Amino acid sequence: MAVNRRFVDAPPETVWEVLADGWLYPVWVVGATRLRDVEDAWPTRGSRIHHSVGVWPLALDDDTEVLEATPGVMLKLRARLWPVGEASVTIRMTASGTGTDVELEEDAVAGPVRLLPGPVRRLMFRVRNVETLRRLAYVAEGRRQPTRAGSA
Repeated sequence: MAVNRRFVDAPPETVWEVLADGWLYPVWVVGATRLRDVEDAWPTRGSRIHHSVGVWPLALDDDTEVLEATPGVMLKLRARLWPVGEASVTIRMTASGTGTDVELEEDAVAGPVRLLPGPVRRLMFRVRNVETLRRLAYVAEGRRQPTRAGSA
């Protein structure tokens, strides 16, 4: 399992707001290129977002399902991208001063990608998730920024 960590200069509640807004998924998840639908119950257990991965016209449509959710603490997902496979993704948030330590764990759980050797899968997910956490931090930290004078 690949594990990435990043400090986000925003409280866990703000990080959770980003995760709980399913329409923001392609903004912070590397590889998700468009969102087709977010179920009304997102991010409760069993709810899904329907996304596409890749570049048109080679985009693949699939979904991501919530397996567990504790607001402001943890979100566990099953991300699907068939025919490539499925991944288990767990995002944990821990308050740290005025910010949040975010930990993202990911590994393949089904499909051909599961056949890759563990070290190859870990490296692949680690590299991708450095950018995923960077994007998540940008969105969450941007929500904390004061409104600029003169902007509407």
